[in-house]
Amino acid sequence: MDRLFGGPVLPTLLKLAAASVVVGVLLAWFGIRPIDLWLDFLDTVERIWRMGFDAINWSVKYFLLGAVVVVPIWLVVRLWTYLVEKK
Repeated sequence: MDRLFGGPVLPTLLKLAAASVVVGVLLAWFGIRPIDLWLDFLDTVERIWRMGFDAINWSVKYFLLGAVVVVPIWLVVRLWTYLVEKK
């Protein structure tokens, strides 16, 4: 258990408690509440999630737009090459 905590358990827990109180006082002094941190975290996760799907949507849209031009040209070139080689 000492290895998990990085030293003896009780002193480590006391250090964590003291650090938590100090950080809590500093955050309260700046007017930051725990619920604000949690909501900001969830908002960040949601934005990243939306950005991922927006990127997929963007890439699919441009892929299809390009495919409308590229695939028919490729098909004509392939057919032309096939017909020329056959002669």
